[in-house]
Amino acid sequence: MTAPITQDVLTIPRKLPETGRQNLVGLTRDQLRDALIAAGTPERQAKMRVGQIWQWIYYWGVRDFAAMTNLAKDYRAMLAERFEIALPELVTRQISEDGTRKYLLRIAGGHEVEAVYIPEEGRGTLCVSSQVGCTLTCSFCHTGTQKLVRNLTPAEIVGQLMLVRDDLGEWPVQGKPKDETRLVSNVVLMGMGEPLYNFEAVRDAMKVVMDGEGLSLSRRRITLSTSGVVPEIAKTAEEIGCQLAVSFHATTDEVRDRLVPINKRWNIATLLDALRDYPRLSNSERITFEYVMLDGVNDSDEDARRLVKLIRGIPAKINLIPFNEWPGAPYQRSSWERIEAFADIIYKAGYASPIRTPRGEDIMAACGQLKSATERGRKSRSQIAAETAGA
Repeated sequence: MTAPITQDVLTIPRKLPETGRQNLVGLTRDQLRDALIAAGTPERQAKMRVGQIWQWIYYWGVRDFAAMTNLAKDYRAMLAERFEIALPELVTRQISEDGTRKYLLRIAGGHEVEAVYIPEEGRGTLCVSSQVGCTLTCSFCHTGTQKLVRNLTPAEIVGQLMLVRDDLGEWPVQGKPKDETRLVSNVVLMGMGEPLYNFEAVRDAMKVVMDGEGLSLSRRRITLSTSGVVPEIAKTAEEIGCQLAVSFHATTDEVRDRLVPINKRWNIATLLDALRDYPRLSNSERITFEYVMLDGVNDSDEDARRLVKLIRGIPAKINLIPFNEWPGAPYQRSSWERIEAFADIIYKAGYASPIRTPRGEDIMAACGQLKSATERGRKSRSQIAAETAGA
């Protein structure tokens, strides 16, 4: 079976239920202003109303229009009639022995996606999904064994962060001093899906997340991970400006074609050309190269030396990821000695080469393991190897 190489940046159509009320979550300020004017808000008041509603939704975490006490009662009634503040539905929450939390969330149409919260010393990272499933069929990734169903809306992307803040009790309480500790201090678009195949929704969602009067995460605390959708990389720099991570995983086209099939469309040389401009265009300090360590596949000393040569001239760090094995996975994790030897070559060449500590493995929440529980079949190793074979 030939793996699909590209989706050509098309949006997968979706059918959303007609509730009759428009969800305000995920709308940019301009979109919210237009919606309020269409609902009868006088244009001269619209900017002020946007500011008030925005603060209630994204700063205070309020879901009930009746609680928006600086708005007139009749205006609140109109808002309740025309609009809603709706998040994905929490189906299950699992907490790992290491504190990692994995959430299974149901969205419009009954589809399910997963988000993961990783608490660490001095920071907390939320890994959000951008699609239901994925088209890329990367052969080491469990999510890649699930077919793409549809793109998420901006509301469904922003809603993951809001729902996790609910769960962690992170919204400020009116009348009490604000706790400056950020439980969710960082967001990574590394969950289910390829963010750059859902560019506009991801861009609009990140505009909401980065807005200083609400959720207020700076662009330096947001990292978008792509497998290498080259035409969208410059747009990401110009229209989002967040940090960029690249699922690299191989140092030759032959191996990367097998691990990351999108490489057949945009090979290593083409991808690296696009990446050389990114830090300058986005004012990003450096690019993170994600490199999953697969025993006997991409973990030799020669691979490490080739990797250093390939990325020369790009401000970068290399995240080495011990492969997170899942039932039926067609690969095995490199030995710890091999990973350390690989890291040492990169470090001596002048690049940071942290080895990522696997988190949440006991609840299938580790990198590359996300796959909606209802879709996860008991497949044999040979079945999955056949499904994910690159050619």
